[in-house]
Amino acid sequence: MLIGELSRRTGVSARSLRYYEAQGLLSAGRGANGYRDYGEEAVVTVTQIRALLRAGLSTEVIAQVLPCARGEGPGFDWCAELREILGGELAVMDDRIEALRLSRGALAGLLTKP
Repeated sequence: MLIGELSRRTGVSARSLRYYEAQGLLSAGRGANGYRDYGEEAVVTVTQIRALLRAGLSTEVIAQVLPCARGEGPGFDWCAELREILGGELAVMDDRIEALRLSRGALAGLLTKP
């Protein structure tokens, strides 16, 4: 399928699809005319990428975990390395949340002063 059809079927812009391809997350063949030609599996792959992005993962991390993703959920073929990667990302996210909580407290404190 051409990029326009993949875009329509997934609700993802053609620009984003080209970005995913540039990041090594999505692959396409090329037709004789040079146009991108995506297989049916690209729909599921794009759905997986979007779900992983919503979970707060960077495209660099997604590139590491995407080969283990299964289905549109996505589910995963779990291995120790995958759990370590996602656990590390969760720890980083928890650290950011704590830093924001502290910043929020400091800002709220400033607002309570005359």
